[in-house]
Amino acid sequence: MKRILPAAILQFLCLFCLITTSLPAVGQAAKNSQAAAPRKELTAQRVTTAPKIDGVLDEPEWQQAQIATDFIQNRPNPGPKERFPTQVKIMYDDEAIYVGAVMQDAAPDSIFKSLSQRDDLGNADWFGVFLDTYKDEINGYGFFITPAGVQLDARYSATGEDFSWNAVWESSTSIQGNKWVAEFKIPYSAIRFSARPEQLWGLNFMRNRQATRQGYFWNHVDPAKDGFVNQWGLLYGIKNITPPVRLSFAPYVSANAERFPSGTQEGGKEQYKNDVNFSGGMDLKYGISDAFTLDMTLVPDFSQVPSDNQILNLSPFEIQYNENRPFFLEGTELFNKGNFFYSRRIGGRPVNFGKAGDDLPEHVIVAENPVETRMINGTKISGRTRSGLGIGVFNAVVGRSYATLRDTISGAEYERETQPLTNYNVTVLDQSLKNNSYITFVNTNVMRQGSTYDANLTGLLLRLNTKGNKFAFDGKAALSQRYHTDDTELGYMYSLGVGKTSGNFTYSYRHSVESDTYNPNDLGILFSNNSIEENVEFQYNIYQPFWKLLNLYTNVGAIYARRYEPGTFQNFVIYSNINGTFKGFLGAGLYANLEPVKTYDFFEPRVKGWYYEYPVNYSVGGYISSNYSKKFALDVSMDYRWFDEHNRHNFGYGISPRYRPNDKLLLVYRFNKGYRNNDIGYADNLDGKKGLYDPVKIEGDSIIFGLRKVDDVSNSLQMQYVFNNKMSLSLVVRHNWSKVYHSNYYNLLPDGGLIQSNYVPEHYEKKPDRNFNSFNLDMEYSWWFAPGSELAIVWKDAFLEESSIIKPRYFDNVNHTFKSPQSNMLSVKVLYYIDYLTLKNRFGKRKV
Repeated sequence: MKRILPAAILQFLCLFCLITTSLPAVGQAAKNSQAAAPRKELTAQRVTTAPKIDGVLDEPEWQQAQIATDFIQNRPNPGPKERFPTQVKIMYDDEAIYVGAVMQDAAPDSIFKSLSQRDDLGNADWFGVFLDTYKDEINGYGFFITPAGVQLDARYSATGEDFSWNAVWESSTSIQGNKWVAEFKIPYSAIRFSARPEQLWGLNFMRNRQATRQGYFWNHVDPAKDGFVNQWGLLYGIKNITPPVRLSFAPYVSANAERFPSGTQEGGKEQYKNDVNFSGGMDLKYGISDAFTLDMTLVPDFSQVPSDNQILNLSPFEIQYNENRPFFLEGTELFNKGNFFYSRRIGGRPVNFGKAGDDLPEHVIVAENPVETRMINGTKISGRTRSGLGIGVFNAVVGRSYATLRDTISGAEYERETQPLTNYNVTVLDQSLKNNSYITFVNTNVMRQGSTYDANLTGLLLRLNTKGNKFAFDGKAALSQRYHTDDTELGYMYSLGVGKTSGNFTYSYRHSVESDTYNPNDLGILFSNNSIEENVEFQYNIYQPFWKLLNLYTNVGAIYARRYEPGTFQNFVIYSNINGTFKGFLGAGLYANLEPVKTYDFFEPRVKGWYYEYPVNYSVGGYISSNYSKKFALDVSMDYRWFDEHNRHNFGYGISPRYRPNDKLLLVYRFNKGYRNNDIGYADNLDGKKGLYDPVKIEGDSIIFGLRKVDDVSNSLQMQYVFNNKMSLSLVVRHNWSKVYHSNYYNLLPDGGLIQSNYVPEHYEKKPDRNFNSFNLDMEYSWWFAPGSELAIVWKDAFLEESSIIKPRYFDNVNHTFKSPQSNMLSVKVLYYIDYLTLKNRFGKRKV
C-alpha cells in the first residue's frame, strides 16, 4: 500500500498553472480601477403619525424624508449605476420602521409581477431592505417584496443567509405607470436591537429587475470581496426608541385521517388500518430582554411537512435528509455553526431500532417497529448582547418509543422499548470580533433515561480576517464523548485553514484530522471518521462581462487523505470546476475529477480493518441552464465516470423543462437516469449466517462483493398555482426506481483484492439483487388569512416497495408498484397568530 505519489501531485500543480495562466485577466483591472468608495449614509425621519401601508406614498411625511438613490449594479456587471432610478426613504416612530421605495422602469410591461408562494420570489422584480441592528457587520435581517405583494424575509450570519426565518410585518405595493412602489412597516417586535439613546445600524437596499436579470445595491456590494453584511451602508437618526414587549402566541388545531397497511393479509389481500386523530398545540415567542428571545413549541404537529425523497441506499453511510420542520428551520443559524447539530436526530429513528429483534425465541417476531419518535416539546433561547456576544440554548424532549413483538404460537403481543425518554441540548456562545471575525463555543448533549448511553460534544470555532477581509485563518476543534455503563468513548477532531478570500484570484489550504473514535452522530452527522486530510484549492473568478460571458468562476484543487489509525494512504483526488453565465443568461458549467492512483475504501466492506482496493478512475460532467425569466426554460445535465477495469463505467443524465404559462401557474418536470455498468460493491457478509455455502478456505472469506449493474430512474412533477399573494395550491409527485442485478460474486481478500467466490445467494434469506420503488404525492392548499395565520390542507399518498425480484421494464415495474400497499393521509391544520402588542393597542383604543 503506497502512502504518497509525488508525481501525481506534480501533475496537479502543472495542471493548475496551465489553467490559471491561460485565463484572461479581465476583471482585475476593472476592479482595481474602482477605489473603495466610502459607505453611504442615510438619516431616518421621525414621524408622529404613522403612514397608511397602501403602496401609495402620498402622506406629507414622506415628502420630508431623506432620499437614498444612485444604486450601483452588482450583477451581471458590477459597477455601473442603474439606468432607471430607484428612490428610497425611511421613517420611524415608537412602534416601527417605515420604508418607502419607488422603482422607475421603461414601461409597465417591463415590470415582472408573477405570483409565487410566500418566501419564494419567483419570476418577478423585487425590492429588499437589509438591517444590521447591532452593526457587528456579520449578522442582519432582510425583508423583500415583489410587485405582486409576495413577501420574503431572511436572517444573515457568518454561516450565510437563512430564508426559513419568518417574521410578521406589513407591506403593500402598487404599479403606477412606468414605476412600481413598495411600502413597508417593520415593527420593532420583528427585529432585535440594543436599548440605547441613539441607534447606529447597518443598512442596504437591493433592487432586482427581472426583465434584464440585473441586481442593484444602494451601497455597492463587490462580489470579489469576502463578506456581505460588512458591505452595507449606515443608518443614522433613530433616537429614543425602546425595544417593545415581544410576546406572541400561535395556537393550532389539526385533524388527521390516515389509511395505511396493517402488515397482515386475508385471502391474499393486504389489510388496512384507519386512524383519525385530533390534536392541538402552540408556538410561543417571548422577548426575555431587548436582545434575547424565547421560542417554544408545545405538542408540535409535523404531519404536514413535505415527504422525504427516499432512494435506494447501496452505500455504507446513512442518507442525510433535508430538514422540513418549521421549528428546526426558523432562527437556528446560531445553532448550526460548525455543523455539529443535525436536527433530524430529534424525532428520528429510535436509538435501539435495530435491536428490537435481538435475542428473541424463534416463535416471536417483530410485528411493528416505528421508525420515528415523538417530540414532546422544544425550546430555543437566542440573542446577541450589545458587545456582540451571541448566546443560544436549544432544548428538546422526545418521548419513549416501543416495538411490538408477537408470539406466533399464542398470538400474544408485548412491547420492547427502542427509545427511552431523551433530552437533547445545544448551547452556543458566539463572540463577534473585529474585521468580521468570530470565536464560537458549541456544546451538544444527549441524555437518555435508563441504561442506554449518553453523549456529549464540545466544539470550538475561530475565524480571523485581516483588515479589508483579504486574508483569513480559521480553526475548528471538537471532543466527542459517549458515556456507556462500563466505559467512556472519547474522540476528537480539528481542522485548520488559511487562505486569500477576496479578489479575483483566491486560494486556501486546509489540514483536517478526525480520530478513529470521533463520533458526533448522536446529535450531529458524520459519514466517516479516522482520517487525516490535506486540501489545497485555487480559484479564479471574473465578475465583469467579457467576450460572450457575463461572468466566469473556476477552481482547481486536490485532496490527499490517509488513515488516522494506522496512518496508511487512503485517497488522492484532483478536482476542477468551471461555470459561468452567457450574455443571454444561459448558464453552463463543466467539472473534471481524477483519482490517478489506486485508492483504498475502508468503508465499503462494512467491517473494521478491511478495505477494498479502488481502481484508478476519472469523471467528467456538465450542465446547461436556460433563462428562467422566459416562459419556457430547460436544464440539462450529464456525467460520465471511467474506471481502469474491463468495461466498468458510470453514466447519467438529467432533463428538467419548466413552463410558466402565466403569472400564476408554474410547472416543473424532472427526469434523471443513472447507469453503473460492471460496478463492484458490497453484497453480503456470511459471518454467523446459516446456509448451504461451502466457503473457500481463505481468511476473511465471509465478506462478499458483487459484480453488478445498477439502474436508477427518477421522475418528478412539481406544480404551483398561486391564486393571490396569500393563497396557493402546490403539488409534488415523485417516483424513484432502482434495480440492482448481480452477475458474479467475489470474496474480499485482506489486501483489498477480490477472488472468485462460489457464493450462492439463493441459499440465504436476503438476496443482494434489488428492485426498489418509492412514490410520494404531496398536495397542499395554503391560505394566509391573517398576518402570521394559516389554514393548510395537505393530502399525502406514499408507498415504498423493495424486493429481490427484478422488473426489467419500466412500465411493467410501474404497474406492479402501483398495486403495492399504499399509505394515505389527509390533514387539516389551522394556526392563528396572536401578538400581545396588537391586542394591547386594540383594546387600549377601545377604552379611550
